[in-house]
Amino acid sequence: MLEKMPRVLGEALSGVKAGLDGTSFRSAFPDLPESLHVSSEAISHRAAMPARFTADGEGVSPPLAWDGLPPGTASVAVIVEDAGSPTPRPLVHLLAWNLDPAGRLPEGAASGESASGLMLGKNSFMKSGWLPPDPPTGHGDHDYVFQVYALSRRLDLEAGSGREALVEAMRGNVLAKGGLIGTYARA
Repeated sequence: MLEKMPRVLGEALSGVKAGLDGTSFRSAFPDLPESLHVSSEAISHRAAMPARFTADGEGVSPPLAWDGLPPGTASVAVIVEDAGSPTPRPLVHLLAWNLDPAGRLPEGAASGESASGLMLGKNSFMKSGWLPPDPPTGHGDHDYVFQVYALSRRLDLEAGSGREALVEAMRGNVLAKGGLIGTYARA
């Protein structure tokens, strides 16, 4: 959708970005230890994401793995937000919760039909599952923040809930957090 935005508008908005401080990672849980190790076999921290995970490619969700969970972790939640979006708050690209602590998200697990069985919330386009990155042409690099949270319990939260509901359900239950940032831009 945003690929249709004229380049001149993307360039004009290049200084307007939601920012990392607006992500759930920093705004909702700023004092929690960042002790989880989050990785992806397809994305290096602070490096460009392959196009296959974006609206310019197949748009499948990237693989994600985590380790270093503290004792007492009962489930894991994942939030992916675009801190580079030209919006007041970062755009939500993925909400998932009640994930197996020992698990991981394989490539494509949160995309389309293959997302069945996951507890997924609504992204910023009001659809459940992975929202492929689609930054405006000429807007510059966008930071996609893959946030993983170790939780002390499974969340009693309805599928299709939004960011605010997920963050509220997580309050008081987050033991640790970790993150990975992948970047993407349209020249």
